[in-house]
Amino acid sequence: MPRILVGCPTYEGYRYCLKEYADRVQSLTYPNYDVALADNSLGPEYSYEMNKQGLRVVKGRHLKNVYERIVESRNLLRDLVLKGKYDYFLSLEQDVIPPANIIEQLIRHNKDVVSGIYYKLYDVDVKGRDGVVQKKKTLLPLIFTYSNDKNKMNVCYPKDVDGDHFFKIRACGLGCVLISRKVLEKVKFRYDPTKSTFDDFLFCSDVLEHGFEIYADTSVKSKHLFLQKGNVFKEMKETPL
Repeated sequence: MPRILVGCPTYEGYRYCLKEYADRVQSLTYPNYDVALADNSLGPEYSYEMNKQGLRVVKGRHLKNVYERIVESRNLLRDLVLKGKYDYFLSLEQDVIPPANIIEQLIRHNKDVVSGIYYKLYDVDVKGRDGVVQKKKTLLPLIFTYSNDKNKMNVCYPKDVDGDHFFKIRACGLGCVLISRKVLEKVKFRYDPTKSTFDDFLFCSDVLEHGFEIYADTSVKSKHLFLQKGNVFKEMKETPL
């Protein structure tokens, strides 16, 4: 049975969802997994709090550049996967609460990178009846499909992830994605200050350049707790957990 490491970078700003995350990752139904979080907070206090919740913590550096800080923490977890002889890494951000059987659902496809579905707020151009285009906050799933232009990606809309579908995608966030050991042996997480893109999209580009493929399973839908802060989560329609 494949061995899985579940975890993510984190810091004290995620205190608000610590208990719910800890409760869920400690009650996943897959029988062969461990949990580890990489804490890049300035001090050790948040690590102690996570330890009290029964979570294993590795301490990362609190680098001045937040992007470098996150990437270094991701690579701490990558090292744990490779040195610990894990077969997969489930990158599960602390504000993403998945169904309890997420590992079984994602691993059944026998693919190297498979993302579940969670939503994020985007600023989308919307044309009003008067013809004026304005930015509107819109909830969209954090996956992107291929475009006819190889330098671009297509956003997905809620209708695209309705039901239970499995399909190839161009990129995804790192909030809820199962990554094989084979991928992590070839690809490190990185940050490029010369580009405006985030580390998750750089990771996806590197994955594709190494000949791997990325998929999405729309039957695996997770809560994204940061949305609750803005009281917009109630607007989402998703599979009850």
